[in-house]
Formats: sequence, C-alpha cells, structure tokens
Amino acid sequence: MTLLAPIKWAQRKDSLYLTIALPDVKNETLEVTEDTLKFKGISNGSEYTHDLEWMHKVDPKESTWKVLPSSIQMHLVKQEKDSEFWPQLQKDKLKEKNGISVDWNKYVDEDEEEDAGEFDMSALSGGSGFGQGMDMDNLGGYDEDDDEGDSDDENLPDLEDAKSDEMKSDPKTSD
Repeated sequence: MTLLAPIKWAQRKDSLYLTIALPDVKNETLEVTEDTLKFKGISNGSEYTHDLEWMHKVDPKESTWKVLPSSIQMHLVKQEKDSEFWPQLQKDKLKEKNGISVDWNKYVDEDEEEDAGEFDMSALSGGSGFGQGMDMDNLGGYDEDDDEGDSDDENLPDLEDAKSDEMKSDPKTSD
C-alpha cells in the first residue's frame, strides 16, 4: 500500500521552503515542473508518494533540494518573485488538507518578512537542482593539492605543557 508523504511548507515573497517529513528516504524520485511536484520514495520499508499542483508557478531551474537523514528539504523559487504570499500551497484547496501543513518553525507573517530575513539555507548546501544531477567535482571541500593549510593552523602548545605552565604561574596550585 502506498502512503501519502507528509509535507510541511513555509514561504517568503520570492520563494517556498518545503520539507517532506520522512526519515531515511531511499529510492526517491522528485520531479518539479513550474506547475507540479511529484514525489515517490521509500521510508522505513513503506512506499510514499505525493503529487501536488502549485497554487502559482515556480521556477524549477532556480530551485534546489537535498535528501537529509530526517527529511527531504526543498527551496523553490516563485516565478513571480514580488507577488503576494500564496494563501495555500496547492490550487485545489480541498487537497491542501491531506498531508500538507504549515512549517511553523520557518513561518513568518507577510508583514514580518523583512525582520525575519530569508530562509536558512544551510541544510541545502551541496544540494541538487531539479532536472540535473549532482556534479561531484564541483562540491568544494578538501583539496589535497592545497599546501597553504587553514589560516588558524598555527603552532599551538600541547595541552599538557599548557596546563603545566598554568599551574606554575597560579599561586593557588603551588605547594
């Protein structure tokens, strides 16, 4: 039996942030078009799916996603970046009641958006765009040819030496 994947969402004037709240998703397929989202995946041995039709158009080429241990996170860019907040995620208001809820951790009122700022995108670092695979050569990170090292790699004293020096200079610890 296929189950409906739970989705949480929040928005800003220019974008949406969706979370498919399933842990350890395997064999996932995500297809985002300007009008729809189609998800299929397996979590804890059960098959999940969720198909929805956006309230308004999104830009799949500018949007990103990433599978994390506890969920799948998506940042979807609205095509109309200066539009009003969407009253709901889907065109059909009745479908909104099944498996979709507001992500209260990311939610802000439309009139408080400037104070809240943009979404925290740190969870999407190294994520994929829709319609493209991940380019493993351009992820950044360790470069074995980098001989410069980190700027904070200075010669530090061993912890034992530092503790010994501290004890000598502290009158409370001397005999």
